Amino acid sequence: MSAQPTTVSGDQLTRDALAVLQPGFTGTEAPEWLLRQIRDGLASVGLFGRNITSPGQLAALTAQLRAEREDILVAIDEEGGDVTRLEVVDGSSVPGNHALGAVDDPDLTRAVAHELARRLADCGVHLNWAPSADVNSDPDNPVIGVRSFGSDPELVARHTAAYVEGMQSAGVAACTKHFPGHGDTAVDSHHALPTIEVAADVLADRDLTPFRAAIAAGSKAVMSAHILVPALDPDNPATLSRRILTGLLREELGYEGLIVTDGMEMQAISATYGIERGSVLAIAAGADAICVGGGLADEQTVIRLRDALVAAVRSGELAEERLADAAARVRALAAWTTATPRATGRRTPDIGLVAARRALEITRTGEHRALTGTPHVVSLAPVANIAVGDETPWGVAAELAVRLPGTTSATYARPEAGDGELAGRVLAEADGRRLVVVVRDEHRHPWMARALDALLAARPDTVVVEMGIPQSAPRGSLYVATHGASRVCGQAAAEAVTT
Repeated sequence: MSAQPTTVSGDQLTRDALAVLQPGFTGTEAPEWLLRQIRDGLASVGLFGRNITSPGQLAALTAQLRAEREDILVAIDEEGGDVTRLEVVDGSSVPGNHALGAVDDPDLTRAVAHELARRLADCGVHLNWAPSADVNSDPDNPVIGVRSFGSDPELVARHTAAYVEGMQSAGVAACTKHFPGHGDTAVDSHHALPTIEVAADVLADRDLTPFRAAIAAGSKAVMSAHILVPALDPDNPATLSRRILTGLLREELGYEGLIVTDGMEMQAISATYGIERGSVLAIAAGADAICVGGGLADEQTVIRLRDALVAAVRSGELAEERLADAAARVRALAAWTTATPRATGRRTPDIGLVAARRALEITRTGEHRALTGTPHVVSLAPVANIAVGDETPWGVAAELAVRLPGTTSATYARPEAGDGELAGRVLAEADGRRLVVVVRDEHRHPWMARALDALLAARPDTVVVEMGIPQSAPRGSLYVATHGASRVCGQAAAEAVTT
């Protein structure tokens, strides 16, 4: 049974506490409890894949929210590429950051971000929790990977700036993440608190470079990372660190926009501090908005966080002025989104496919014949990144089936049996047909590499498609690196192996 809400419409303190929350909800229509909280002061709402079935439905949902509050700040996590909410059912029609970084054409990145923002604005979404400005300096990073533009700080910086400019020129606020940089970690903060052991000068030259570029480009929001960086603060993760959010981001880097936390349900925060305590500490440290709702998406969560913030002010733990300042920044961004004109002019709906084609890296390592007939596509699937989700389709099988009717496919996760037995099953299923083996981050998954070794030993004419970071050496008669697993990356790869 959900808690009965308290009437708070006349209480400015409570309205400010509601204003700093960015909660989620379930369903494709706004529940009554959410509309009630908006009337009582809630200023932001976060959307996830579970809330979206089509652009028309999403536009109707955001209109429903704006009927309660015209300047409601509707946020979404739409990076494009592997992480999509707008196209979660079919896969994204734009490639992600790593593909754009591989092309290294900032004008293309700007155009892709602009088109993506226009689609969001058409649906009534005006804050995007993107782009990722993380420098993917650790190739074993399990949570960033292809969400990063690359491992070179200057490349990441110029594409981060281009993305911010492209998105905001269409009237959608960008939210550059994950400050002060989540690229040098082998731990996923959804599961635990990562520690980044790096000297302060390395961090300044490497990880902070893209954030400086984002600030110079006018990024309206910055999202904090749930990471511990002892060189900056040995005691508190960045989301809860006054040294990092206020001292570094506000005072040293001169950032004046909205600071948003990453999801507070993530284990890096919730398992140690709890979401109520974590939210109070985050606002006290300098955050302005609390992102919650990826997992906890009910009214009780909103009430718990609201009441925790109010209690912290009344006890003196949280300065009332700090909460009021945070709420004012949320309202100021909401005002910007309502006052900023939407983009007009020619649309570029195919820009994502154009970018995906340009991002392909193709290596012929043997005598290759273009695919014809009915190949057998085998996807060796890693455990899904929580940020990506299990529900988003990926691969080349569907696109190959369009071009080569009769194409068959199978997907394998890490086998319980030996890798040789997996290879034997695949060869039996192929029944003499050409093999296309699709991998993601082969270098991070030894079982995947061993299975691919066995298949290539038996069938040297196998085509290999790498849809993650192409860290392993190219092999197979044809090796295609897509730099991402979005739908258009699969389409571009299918075109390449059949011509």
